[in-house]
Amino acid sequence: MANDPFFWIVAIAALAVLAILLFGIGTFGKGGEFNRKYANKIMRWRIGAQFVAVVLIIAFAYLRSRGG
Repeated sequence: MANDPFFWIVAIAALAVLAILLFGIGTFGKGGEFNRKYANKIMRWRIGAQFVAVVLIIAFAYLRSRGG
């Protein structure tokens, strides 16, 4: 599985979601003007990245189940 380039694309997408999530949690915990101004935008970015990651995971699982 580690030799499959599509696996690494899926892993990078999942790590991007994690990075956005941690950034959002950090800004939320810190509070302040930046959080008030960008909290919703960060959430939208996370949801979009999460959607892409889930689609890639489903595609990866589908292709692997078909022997691809």
